[in-house]
Amino acid sequence: MEQAWRLNPQAAGLDAREAEARAAQDVATGLTPEPGSVSIGSLNDRFNRNKGEQEYEVELAVPLWLPGQKAAREAEATSRIDEAVARRTAVRLEVSGELREAWWALAAARSAKVLASRRLETARALETDVMRRYKVGELSRIDANLAQSETHAANAELIEAEANLLQAEQAVQVLTGSPAPKDLDEESPKTRRLTDETGDSAPSHPLLAVTAAAARSARARVKVADESRRAAPELTLRVVRGRDDFADSYSNNVGIKLKIPFSSGSQVRRETSAAQAEANQSDADLLRTQTRVRLDAERAQRNLQSAERQFAMAQERRQLSAENLRLAEKAFVLGESDLTTLLRIRSAAFDADAFSDRQRVARAAAISRLNQSMGVLP
Repeated sequence: MEQAWRLNPQAAGLDAREAEARAAQDVATGLTPEPGSVSIGSLNDRFNRNKGEQEYEVELAVPLWLPGQKAAREAEATSRIDEAVARRTAVRLEVSGELREAWWALAAARSAKVLASRRLETARALETDVMRRYKVGELSRIDANLAQSETHAANAELIEAEANLLQAEQAVQVLTGSPAPKDLDEESPKTRRLTDETGDSAPSHPLLAVTAAAARSARARVKVADESRRAAPELTLRVVRGRDDFADSYSNNVGIKLKIPFSSGSQVRRETSAAQAEANQSDADLLRTQTRVRLDAERAQRNLQSAERQFAMAQERRQLSAENLRLAEKAFVLGESDLTTLLRIRSAAFDADAFSDRQRVARAAAISRLNQSMGVLP
């Protein structure tokens, strides 16, 4: 999981998003909403009268917070940080889902390859025995052809299984950057509460947590829009040093200036409406995510129960098929049964083995999907 996380392209962008949110928090906790500015000016009569009139002016302008704006910006920055942290966990859950699917696809491919190898080995042994008995006249040419056909079919199945295994191994390597381990361990089913009914704590499921954080962030932006109905006022400190002519000495004057921008009703409505639309969409997305997560968890639980029942039946079927195969092989050796019957029973036994192995992997995959639906990371 850690290898897949390091290689995931979304993980690289999450650090930058969190850094952006923390930078916004630094701005919100500052003394001013924007950086101050300095302006410097000079005025003289050198190009007209040239009597020595000279004036220098320095202005230091500082923007001011509107009432309630600073608290709204701080709340928005905090919600953005919470959203960035929650999104990291949600992306990790998404990566774990991809890894779980590739993990059990590889397990199924390995199981199919082992079974195909065993079928080919058994088919070759049967072909050797049939050809020996055919040469001494105990079996017909049809039986020899059937044995050879079974070997060819088993060989073709093995080739296909090897190709599927290679594809599954490459899928895991693309995600993790390294070959899959030899032993593919199974997970244990986990249970957790998806939501907190009292509302005193945050949701435990990463998808619910990130959508809830996004909804809080959107509502915080609505508050910021409500408190930012005009541009920031600006307080300016002016220092003027000047003289009227060459005979006068320089004098200093100090003053202040307050700039209060007017509010534009249409602009306020535009920004407030846009923020409110985003908040409404986030609330609707939260409700839909809650429903989807709950239904996914219920479906995963039912699928696991079904997989467990099918695995139990597959094991019983495997035992019965293995017993029938032993009896059929004994009857064929004693000449009490023909080759066609043996091949049919053997095919049924291999089908039972394949089905049992598939159900074993399907049960393990169902456990992983249940954990995935509950928001449990590997």
